[in-house]
Parts: sequence; structure tokens; C-alpha cells
Amino acid sequence: MEQIADLPAGIFDARYVAFLETIATLRPKLHRYCARMTGSVLDGEDVMQDALFQAYRKLEQFDETRPLAPWLFRIAHNQCIDFLRKREVRQDAEAEVLVDDSVEAAEAVGHGLDRAIEHLVVSLPPKERACVLLKDVFEYSLEEIAELVDSTVGGVKAALNRGRTKLEALKRGGAITKPRQHTDPSPLLSLYLERFNRRDWDGLLELISADARLRVADRYFGDIANAPYYRNYAKRSAPWRAVLGALDGEAVIVVLQERDGRWNPVSIVRLEERDHRLVRIVDYTHCPWVWSLAESLSFQTMA
Repeated sequence: MEQIADLPAGIFDARYVAFLETIATLRPKLHRYCARMTGSVLDGEDVMQDALFQAYRKLEQFDETRPLAPWLFRIAHNQCIDFLRKREVRQDAEAEVLVDDSVEAAEAVGHGLDRAIEHLVVSLPPKERACVLLKDVFEYSLEEIAELVDSTVGGVKAALNRGRTKLEALKRGGAITKPRQHTDPSPLLSLYLERFNRRDWDGLLELISADARLRVADRYFGDIANAPYYRNYAKRSAPWRAVLGALDGEAVIVVLQERDGRWNPVSIVRLEERDHRLVRIVDYTHCPWVWSLAESLSFQTMA
């Protein structure tokens, strides 16, 4: 995933971390929205991280007399749309459709939108996807949604009508499942895992591109060479080990930590490679909602 140009380089300062703590209760909801918009719990977290930094930079523009959540959702929504455009999956159906404001929206698919159906929203064009999520999952009003997605109440009603109709057809048909990646671990990922568990930090650096970027969600963004990342793992007092895993079908590294005789997952690590070198590492240690929202997480168990 492309990074926005103005992310802070290095360890995030205390003021930004404090801002993240003040909105901690909103984070799972924002992530859920971004994950359903992008079709991936990992992409959703990356998009949300970018959106939150955008929000932090714009705090002086926020009207404190208004609720914070809709403002954050709007920034997250815009970041999702930018992500989808860059991924070139935005459909012609996303183009604005001129409709009469008197169009009645179809009935909601169901209060709270059943989780099984919620996964199918990724099959909708982005505007319909956003409107269905915001109305049927997060229970925003038509007026609030219109402001969030930069539309009209009539446009939102029409998008809801189309989206709900399509979802109902998918629910009845039962033939379409949530699109997902199915990625086998590469030899490079396996080699990284082996050296990671040996604490062979110098050996790990041999696998990483000179211009590779590291993001530790909520803590760090920048060059791997200048990061305290591996030193922090080396200093952990509790026993830990990394294993191969799959999150919604995507190959990942799962970091396990021993507690009371049991090995429990404490982090997901995503690696991206190019030309036989790692170019990007993202560690989601501080974002447990990422794997709790995933449809499936599997990993090798410890004896």
C-alpha cells in the first residue's frame, strides 16, 4: 500500500500518541468501516492509520461544538476512496447518479447488518458500500451520511436502495463469497521467520531492501535501519516466538507470547517483497482489533 507523503518520520511524538489514546474507543469502529470499505482488515488498518494522522494535522479545523466521530469517519471515508482509486477497483457505477430527492430507500438488510452479509458489501461500488455501512452498521442518519460521503440525501437514498437490493440478492443466492487473497508463504518470508526466531538481526537486514519502510502501528514509521524495532523485540522479557500464519487467506507472521503455559498471539506482521527483497514491514502489535475482526486467523501451534 502506498504511504501518504506527510506521515511523520521516526518514533511518533507524545502528543500524537496522546491524541490516539483520546479516541481509543472509536478505533475499532473506524477500523471496521475501513476494513469493509477496502475488503481487508490489514488494508483497513493501514488506511485508518493514515486517516488518523490526517485528522491530527487538521485538529485546529475541527469545530468542537460538533461530535468528533462523524468528522473522523469523513476523513477515514475520503482516505478509503483514495485507496480504492489507487488500487484501480473503483467502478463506473460509483459515478454520481442524478436522482429525485423523493426516492424511497429500500428496507435495511437487517438491524446491525448480519456479519455474514457485512462481508459482502465489498462487492458493491464504493458509494453504495459506504452508504450501506454507515446506515445499517453504524446507524448514521441520511443527512449525516450525505455530509460524510459528499452527496445529497436523495443520492444517499438511491445508493442505499441499490446496495440493499444487491445484498439481498446475494443473500438469497448464497453463491457469492467474500473475495480474499490466498497467498502461500514465499521462500523469503520463511527465511525471514527463521532468522527472526534465531534473533539473527544482522541476518534479517540482509533480506531487507536499503530503502525499505517499517510501520509499527501507533508507534513508528520510517526507515528500518534507524528503527529500534528489532532491539525492542530482543529486550522482551516474556518468552516469544514467531510462526507462519494466514489472516483471511493472506500469509502473515504471527508473534506468539507465552503466558501461564500457553502461547497466545500478540501481534500480526505483514511483509511485502519485491525483487527478492523485503520492501515494507508492518507490525500490528498495538492494534488487537485487527485480528479480532478477521474472518479467519490460523497459525502453527506451539508444542
